[in-house]
Amino acid sequence: MEKLTVFNIFSSFVFLFSIQLSKAADTITPASSFIRDGEKFVSSSERFELGFFSPRKSRYRYLGIWYKQIPDTVVWVANRNSPIIEPNAALTISNNGNLVILNLTNGAIWSSNTSRKAENPVAQLLDTGNLIVRDNFSRSASEGSCLWQSFDYPSDTLLAGMKLGWDLKNGVERYLTSWRSADDPSPGNITNRLDIHVLPELGLYNGSQKLSRSGPWNGIFFGAAPSYASILSEPILVDNEDEIYYSYESYNNPIIAILTVNPSGTVQRLIWHERSNGWAAVHLAPTLFCQFYGHCGGNRVCSYEKTPNCECLKGFKPKSQHNQTRPGSCVRSESADCKSGDRFIMVDDIKLPDLLNVSLNKSMNLKECEAECLKNRTCRAYANSEVTGRGSGCLMWYGDLIDTTKAKFHNGQPMAREAILVICPSFSSGGASYYFMHILSMETKTQGKSLASVSAATNNFGVENKLGEGGFGPVYKSGQGLEEFKNEIKLTAKLQHRNLVRLLGCCVEQGENVLIYEYLPNKSLDSFLFDTTKEGLLGWGARIRIIEGIAQGLLYLHQYSRLRVIHRDLKPSNILLDSNMIPKISDFGLARMFGGDELQSNTKRIVGTYGYMSPEYAIHGFFSIKSDVFSFGVLLLETLSSKRSTRFFNTNSLTLLGHAWNLWKDDRSWELMDPKLQCEASYPIVKRYINVALLCVQENAADRPTMSEVISMLTNEFVNLPSPQQPGFSSLKKSVETVARSMNRLTLSVMDAR
Repeated sequence: MEKLTVFNIFSSFVFLFSIQLSKAADTITPASSFIRDGEKFVSSSERFELGFFSPRKSRYRYLGIWYKQIPDTVVWVANRNSPIIEPNAALTISNNGNLVILNLTNGAIWSSNTSRKAENPVAQLLDTGNLIVRDNFSRSASEGSCLWQSFDYPSDTLLAGMKLGWDLKNGVERYLTSWRSADDPSPGNITNRLDIHVLPELGLYNGSQKLSRSGPWNGIFFGAAPSYASILSEPILVDNEDEIYYSYESYNNPIIAILTVNPSGTVQRLIWHERSNGWAAVHLAPTLFCQFYGHCGGNRVCSYEKTPNCECLKGFKPKSQHNQTRPGSCVRSESADCKSGDRFIMVDDIKLPDLLNVSLNKSMNLKECEAECLKNRTCRAYANSEVTGRGSGCLMWYGDLIDTTKAKFHNGQPMAREAILVICPSFSSGGASYYFMHILSMETKTQGKSLASVSAATNNFGVENKLGEGGFGPVYKSGQGLEEFKNEIKLTAKLQHRNLVRLLGCCVEQGENVLIYEYLPNKSLDSFLFDTTKEGLLGWGARIRIIEGIAQGLLYLHQYSRLRVIHRDLKPSNILLDSNMIPKISDFGLARMFGGDELQSNTKRIVGTYGYMSPEYAIHGFFSIKSDVFSFGVLLLETLSSKRSTRFFNTNSLTLLGHAWNLWKDDRSWELMDPKLQCEASYPIVKRYINVALLCVQENAADRPTMSEVISMLTNEFVNLPSPQQPGFSSLKKSVETVARSMNRLTLSVMDAR
């Protein structure tokens, strides 16, 4: 907020009350007009108006926007966190384009904090309900040319044309937040947001707890969207490199339709009925059992038409034989088998399960998806990701199927075009053991490749096809040993996640050990962060997606894979990037698997990369999931600063961690940010990310968060973050010797077959 002295505030305020309101009722400028408490600011067609109001019994005043002809329907509030005590405020616009609420008693109460400057700023209320600030010099009233707009800062209501989702370029999320109560418009606990980690879907939350979900976008609408939504309005989903958002447009412009989030924990779609002069709710959720997230438990389907609502999916049976009608998880039936001909069970008209532990391949069809699912013992189900045309894309689930719902029916027809889920209750023991035996013994069938074929695919291992060197040696030759090589095959073959690299094949022949991975054209993260010719290509939005993708991949390894996996060598060179800059964690040569009850282990053979190893591992050989969390914290600081941890030096002999810590203590953490990104990045998000990074690199493992907590802290701005303590290895004097050190360059061999 721009700084105003008490004298200037008072002078401005007296001046405001001494002049008359401009004749142009839908615009205000620094010189001509203002809006006092009691006056209204009306859009050109008198659809919306802006002014000061008090909700119901509240004595506080707020600046808001509402429908002019519909009483008590506030759609946006400016000063949600800064209520006005006395009714003597006014809205004005400063010479540089900032909207400011002034109060005679308290001075500047609220400001739009417009970052872009204008030569001749003007504020205008559009007929869409959007309050914009534009430069009158451009003589354009379009929302695309505005310097600031209220649509970028939603309250509890989504109007037609508003965006719900992510501005990836600037790292800004737009989402709805309920009022605290009917009398208090300050932000409540209920939020409605667009989840984008696999496929976009709408989620309703109470804090970090998921209350309900729509189901993923299927190319037409969200999986559980009822058909009346498409009659009243056209759902829109935009997904590109700059933004991912949901919006809607009314088919019939006179129809007034809104989406609101309520303090009670529900989201509703409302339409205005002229005859009855009132709002009608065409959708309200969650109110029924099947609308509440995960109501039935794992591997169960919730049905609106049956009593009881919950039943096991076909091929599954209740985990407990007692209370079979109550919600609770189901397990695979012992008799279920995925043999040829009857190996899969098709369930149609269903809301797809939550996308907790899935992989997505948009280029596959359903038949290819089935073949891919058959190769993986942990594949539980698959489905098309889009239902347009004949269907396309491949979603595969690897864990319990959560929050699966049978479509609602009306007059014998499903009320929504739901997806078809194909379930594999169990693999036959022979088929599964063949697949894994085939991988581990490296037979030259399907996954196994002959040395001749690999040589031909890489032009006799030509230098032009060499992408780097890594954990078990140069690209085409083992260096660290057969143990790491076999370990990488065992682990990578079992792990399936969109943020983990995919193993395509292997070869052991004539003394050569070769792993073949999917080709990722953008190579590794370090080539973008630390190469001065490329670092400008990695914008703020891309870095946020990469950070969150790495976090999701680690969460899968630590919590959702069949066996807990500790990577032990997480660093930028082991993060590969596909053509869409989606990160893939690679190099599992040093990884260790834990059983379900194991939490940590120790070793005398300390391996990894100095600068990324946690203190307890580097000094004592103890490692756990918190070791990976430490490495993630270092990687996060590197991604924000574009500085390499292992080569960071300053005059105070501080490491990158120590430098970040000192800036944090002095409240100068913004200075850690790569200067090239400071015009793109949001300071509150940068500060939050640095806070999280410092929590991850705390010296004591017990003080570090889990990856589940890390993701919650990164993605939820309402989570209060604890203050970090001094990180481990903050000084160069604290050095350790690593016995088998992995070079900090590209670790894995990747080949593109020709």
